[in-house]
Amino acid sequence: MAKDDVTNNKITSFALPEESNWALDVRSKALEWIDQNGLPNGREEYWKYTNPNSFNSTRKPVKNEIDPSDTKPIFNDIDCIKLVFIDGLLNIDQSDGLINAGLEIEPITEANGNENHWSKHCFGAIEEASQKVVSKTLASLNTAFAVQGLTIRITDKVSKPISIVYYHTDEISEALIHHVVKIEKNAEATILESGGISSRSNCVMELLLEENATLNHIRVQGRSHEREAITYIFSDLERCSSLRSFTLTVNGKLTRNEYIVNIKGEDAKAHVGGAIVGDKGFAHDDTVFITHGAPNCESRQVFKKVLKNGAKGVFQGKILVKEGAQKTNGYQISQGLMLDDDSNFLAKPELEIYADDVICSHGSTCGEIDPTALFYLTSRGISKTEAQDMLVLAFLNEAIDEIISEEIKLIISKRLTDWMVKRHTS
Repeated sequence: MAKDDVTNNKITSFALPEESNWALDVRSKALEWIDQNGLPNGREEYWKYTNPNSFNSTRKPVKNEIDPSDTKPIFNDIDCIKLVFIDGLLNIDQSDGLINAGLEIEPITEANGNENHWSKHCFGAIEEASQKVVSKTLASLNTAFAVQGLTIRITDKVSKPISIVYYHTDEISEALIHHVVKIEKNAEATILESGGISSRSNCVMELLLEENATLNHIRVQGRSHEREAITYIFSDLERCSSLRSFTLTVNGKLTRNEYIVNIKGEDAKAHVGGAIVGDKGFAHDDTVFITHGAPNCESRQVFKKVLKNGAKGVFQGKILVKEGAQKTNGYQISQGLMLDDDSNFLAKPELEIYADDVICSHGSTCGEIDPTALFYLTSRGISKTEAQDMLVLAFLNEAIDEIISEEIKLIISKRLTDWMVKRHTS
């Protein structure tokens, strides 16, 4: 089927919602962008390793058996402000109150119905600006049609984490979710995301960090084997702001996580990373684009993937340093650990630098468990299985260490340990 036909079939399967004039204008512009550029195909540079057809399709998702482990959220034992989505739909009754100190939360449809809402300067705007660098029309599709999601305004230092919990109960559900988050000057918050959104999902999060704002974002994607998910995090960082985003992905048929970070203010920091473990039929793609547009800024990309039984891992990471962004410190590492000979890891690291006083580095490796380290552990009475698990966790630790909270680090490590125990018995 021709690209134009695929695009037309997809956009005609949706309808624009009735909202305020500014929101409809944003959605109409996103729709025009899709119309001009078309949905992605495998011939495009940033899609040559991952087939986008399932995200373009208008057919129902493949039946996805619900993973019983998703019934208890991974962050359930942390004292949080909980916001619940069931099969991609916000459930107010199961969520905590939306009014908290230093925090304003509203469903996106309510915000978009308000002609004077603060989000009118963020919704779609951060995503649209990023399209000028690399076209991301599946994100535009989300902006045009998503009616589920939250607007979150952080006005102070919020003591409790904001926990967005996704429950997946319908085996053929599909979801579009769009979150808009603004962290105001000197404010600070932690946002947790957990669970499988739906059988197939397209989720966008737009982040604006004002001067001296701090956001810690930790996401754990659900373990359902047939899940298909594409996510985008678009972020603008102003002076002295700090963003840390970490994602744990365990299994899933197809997952593509994109991070688009625009560092606009001096002395800002952006750290993005992920720990990924996949089994048979698993394909996972991390695509990262960080732009340094101001001096004295720092960025880190740390991604580790553990693959077995023919699983595929992809990493595409770029650091763009604009002219005038002197004293940039950019670091990027992507590594794949193969637990058999059938899995594969594909990497495309990039640096594009137009300033002469910078420190930028990238590295990418893949290989198997070190036989010398394995022999050392087994020679001291540790079983081969336990020794392999220890080495896998040690491999993933550099990515997990990007998380500041020791409590959350322990929770993530426990989830990975559970996965390793499960794979020994499957």
